[in-house]
This record gives sequence, structure tokens and C-alpha cells, in this order.
Amino acid sequence: MENKDMFINRELSWLRFNSRVLAQCSKDLPLLEKLKFIAIYCTNLDEFYMIRIAGLKQLFAAGIVVSGSDEMTPLDQLREIRKYLKDEQQLLEAYYKDTVSKLAEHGLYIQNYEELSDEIKARADEYFFSNILPVIVPIAVDPTHPFPHLNNLSFALAVKLCDDAHPEIVKFGMIRISRVLPRFYYAGNGVYVPIESIVHKHAGEIFPGYRLLSSCAFRVTRNADMVIEEEEADDFMLILEQGLKLRRKGAFVRLQIDSGCDPEILDFLNLHMKIFYKDIYEYSTPLTLGALWQIISDKEFSHLLLPPYTPKTLPPFGQNVSMFDAIDKEDVLLFHPYESFDPVTQFIKEAAKDPKVISIRMTLYRVEKNSAIIQSLIDAANDGKQVTVMVELKARFDEENNLHWAKALENAGAHVIYGITGFKVHAKVSQVIRQIGDKLNFYIHLGTGNYNGSSAKIYTDISYFTSRDDVAKDTTTFFHILSGFSKNRRLNELSMSPMQIKERVIAMIKNEAKMGSEGRIIAKMNALVDSDVIKALYEASNAGVQIDLIIRGICCLRPGVLGMSENIKVRSIIGKYLEHARIFYFKHANPKFYISSADWMPRNLERRLELMTPITDAVSQGKLGEILRLQIQDNELAFELGSDGEYSSVVRAPNEKAINNHEFFEGYLNKIFKTMKKSSDQDKVQILASKLFKES
Repeated sequence: MENKDMFINRELSWLRFNSRVLAQCSKDLPLLEKLKFIAIYCTNLDEFYMIRIAGLKQLFAAGIVVSGSDEMTPLDQLREIRKYLKDEQQLLEAYYKDTVSKLAEHGLYIQNYEELSDEIKARADEYFFSNILPVIVPIAVDPTHPFPHLNNLSFALAVKLCDDAHPEIVKFGMIRISRVLPRFYYAGNGVYVPIESIVHKHAGEIFPGYRLLSSCAFRVTRNADMVIEEEEADDFMLILEQGLKLRRKGAFVRLQIDSGCDPEILDFLNLHMKIFYKDIYEYSTPLTLGALWQIISDKEFSHLLLPPYTPKTLPPFGQNVSMFDAIDKEDVLLFHPYESFDPVTQFIKEAAKDPKVISIRMTLYRVEKNSAIIQSLIDAANDGKQVTVMVELKARFDEENNLHWAKALENAGAHVIYGITGFKVHAKVSQVIRQIGDKLNFYIHLGTGNYNGSSAKIYTDISYFTSRDDVAKDTTTFFHILSGFSKNRRLNELSMSPMQIKERVIAMIKNEAKMGSEGRIIAKMNALVDSDVIKALYEASNAGVQIDLIIRGICCLRPGVLGMSENIKVRSIIGKYLEHARIFYFKHANPKFYISSADWMPRNLERRLELMTPITDAVSQGKLGEILRLQIQDNELAFELGSDGEYSSVVRAPNEKAINNHEFFEGYLNKIFKTMKKSSDQDKVQILASKLFKES
């Protein structure tokens, strides 16, 4: 097999991931859950065009022929992507229309202005004059009025007008729809109206002396990787910065427009934007479907969503339990969102208040706007404790929020580190130092996800608390690396990228290969792209090692190919929660289990500071083993990757028990929590919790 056939193209693999998101609409799900997946699909696609398509266009313009291990040229990738998306657009529109039609049966309507009753039209008219007209911007485009600058993801109505006095004089312009307006006007009685259909109705009144001939809504997407340090753009930026300084800042890369648009309006727009015709998409649905969250979040229709789940706090943590006492007794591993993120918040909160605590150190990548963790850090700094915080200002789309918190921490007296030159800090770690007499005790939290209580309710992630001396030494070294000058520093127990994680992962894969058919690897992550790791997995497969990969998104490894990867299976799980945990199992490693902030991608392994943590205690190892086992057995949320690069839903055999791992984890945690409420024997509850999922 040629080298290029060993790898699945990264961009096409991502498209198939987004297709799996959209495919949730074909399942027996509550209707607003389907609308939710449509919103996620469209938001994902926006970012893909802003970053990945924009990057490919730049590579093509710069004359770069090969941009990945699969050796597809940028032009070939663009052709494949456009064809794929054009075909899938029909499916998106069919799912949307079917879902909207069924929602109407439940009293929830998404209707254009012309579909409204006279009573609701009157309400929409009133709303237009009171709320829309004052904030929209009518724009004429002619020799004295140049075509305006349109921001990325700008949404507007293009208009074609004629002079009342001289109908032969035709003008073009647009009406910019401000982002301060809601995407849908809620007219009451369960009726949501796309804002542009109301503007269209009154467009003629916005240009006095002119008659509206036609109008259509449009939306533009621009290259965003020139104005933000985008994690998905890392590899493109690396290529371009190696002597190729093509800088067409913010070039237009996509135009979305209403289907049936007046051809003259389309010509007018593209005369100024010059978008390649295959990047123009005509939609028979409303544009900006990512904004459907406005409707999804309507509490009046919450019965059209899956039942909500409340994350649980279980022993050894809980009310009136000291985090430090609990961690002193044992290592503790939590599986979010089934187990609550509250202990993580409590860990920092208790440290801020404890007079014995002298130092708190942590990394922050993404935090919510009203972060209890950061408030605790500010309190600790104000109290005179040594607080050191690494705030990654280059976290995608969170730059402004992170800068706000960084300044607040500095004002409180914390030592704030703003990143490492040339690297993004993606590790998730916090360390608390308590002074007991003349001894220093160390308490550490390591995670696979961000210190963000909001996302912790919808992302599956691992939290690990320990007071192990070896981990304490390594985390101290890690924070010294962040705050000081350091060259070629290595950790002992933990592994750190860019120096160690890839090296150690490949070494453990090769060790399993030495064991032949006795070897076993299970790895769960968001993405697998790194060609060196993939080649090592192929070699292990050829040696007889059984390999199961649970990869939510991009997978460039091609499984099931005779003589290369017949012992490798790849599955992706898409469901209620976003799979985000990175868990690795190597049967003959010591220890066998690891968690990490890093996916197996070049950017994580070579261009970021990440951590991989060995899990040594038996209870935590057992818990990770059960998580992996259950996800391998899932036959409701799982898709399997074929050697052709296509995914198919796992088919349950006749009489086979249905396993939805998200539902199972919710049910099991609810069961433990009920037992805890009924029983005063906390030891019994803790034993039950430590045997998590054993009854599956």
C-alpha cells in the first residue's frame, strides 16, 4: 500500500464527523434535540469554513502542493469538500423542514412573515417599528457609496430597487441586520419569526422614493485565521510562516444566500466579494441555523428535550467533607458530567479560605464568564497567598474573556503568566501547597477538560485528585517551567509535550507490539492525526495486537486493512454529551492507564505544553477500565469506521441488549445517589461508588 493510502484525509474525516452530528436527526430523539444537532452542525461548519477552507485556499494560492500525510493537494481537497457539502446540504434542509413540521404539531412554530395570521403580523409590524428599524443600517451602493466592509458572519438583506419617478433606474443596496437583534422574533403563542422576513416585508419603507423589486437574505464567511490564533489553524499557519507570507487578511471564503435569489442581486454581491462560485450556497431554510439555540432554550417547550440530568457529588467528597482530608486518604477520579464538577471548584475555594494554604498554582485555558474558581483565586491573592496562574490568551474565541480575568487576577496581586513563546499551554493542572508545622503538603488536580463549570455539564471529562509525592514534584517542575527560563526540562512520573508524550506513547505502543497477540491497546480521544503514532499502531496491529480506538472526531488512521491494520477497530460516539476525555490503556505498561489533556495530533504532541498522567491506584484504574469497556460495547450511540473512510452506525444483533453509555452512566450515578440519600452508612455508599459500572 502506498504511503498516501495509509492515511485518511484530515479534512474529509472532519466532514464525516460533522455528518455524524447531523445523522442524530435520523434517530428517535425529542424534536428539540434534533434542532440542537442541526445548530451544532451549522456552527461547526462555520468554523470549518473560517479556518480549514480558508487555510486550504491560502495553501493553493501559495502554490503548496502537499499539505498532509495522505498527500492530497489543497485543490483536490477543496474539490472533494465542496462536492461533499453540496450533497449534504439537501440532507440538512430535509432534516430541518421535517423537524419544523413536527414541532408545529406540538404548538411550536418557525414561520416566515407571510405565513403568519393577521393578528401576529400586526405584532411583527409593531416590533419592526419599535425594535428593528432603529438599529438596522440601510446601505446604498453606487459610485458615491462604496460597497461596505462586511464583518465575518455578517447577516444582511440585499435589495434591488427602482426609482419611483424613473422606474428604469435600478439601484442595489443592503440592509444590515444588527447582531443586537434576536435571530428570531418571538411573537407569542409558540411562534418564532426569522427576523429577515419581517425586514423584507418593510424593506420598501426603508428607502423612501424607491420601490422594492426584490430582496434576499445573505451571510458571508471570511478567513478568520489571520485575526485569531486558532487552534485548528496551527498546522496551516506553520506551513505559511515558513517563508510564505500570503496575507489577504479576512478574504471572503463563503457566501450563503436564499434560494431563488434574483440573479442580478447575486451578480451585484459577487461583483464586490468575488467568491468562487462553488463556495456560494443557496438555502431553502433560514440562514444562520446555529442561532436555533434561541428556540431550543425556550423553557415552555423543555418537554421536547431529553430529560435533564443533575451531576452527582459522591463520597469521598460531599458536604462538610474537607477536600484535603479526602485526598490525603486516597486518590480520587471523577467522570464528568455524571459526577459533579463542584469538587473541582470546591478544591480551589477551600484552598483560598484555608489559613494553612500558602500557595495555589493553576493553568487556565477556558473559563466561564462568572467563574467561581477565578473569584476564589482573587480572594486567595487578596488574602496574601501566593497565587500563580497561567492564563492562555490564545484560547480560541476566548481571548477577550481570558484577558479580562488575567487583569483581575493581576490587580489582586496574583502572578499571571501570559503564555510561553511559540507554544500554546493546553495542560489542565492545579496545585495547592499547605504548610502543616514545618512540612509542606501538596494536593494536585489533573484533568482532561477545562476549568469551566458550564462546559463540565455537557462535556465528558476526567478529573483526578492526588497527593502523591512523585506527582507533586513533577507539577512543581512544570509550573517552574511555565514561570522561568528552562531548556529541555523533563518530568519523571508525568509526561509533558512537546518533549515526552509522543515519545512515551510510541514506546508503549511498541512494547505492546513485542507481546504479539497478547498485546492490547484501548485509546479514547477527540482526534488521531499524528502520522508517527499511526504508523506505530499499524506495526502493532501487524504484530497481532488487538487495538480499539474510541475517537470522537478526526481519525486519519485507516482500520481493517489486511496486512496493515486488520487488528484495529475505530468507533466514534455521538450523543447527548460531547465526548472529550482522553483515556489510554496499554496492557503491558506500568501503570496500564493514563489520562491526558492531549489528543494524538501534531499540534498537541509537538507544539503545545500538555500533560499525560499515569493512574496508579486500583480503584481509579478500575473506573477507567469500565468507562472504556462500556464505550466499546455501546451499540446505540456508536459509529464504526470502515477501511474506506466511511462511518456506519453500529448494528445491534437480534436479542442483544441495547447499550447507550450516556444513559447507563446517568442511571448508575442516580442509583448510587439514591442509595446515599437512604443510607447513613457512608462506607457502604463509597464502596458502591468505587465499583462504578461493575454491574453493566
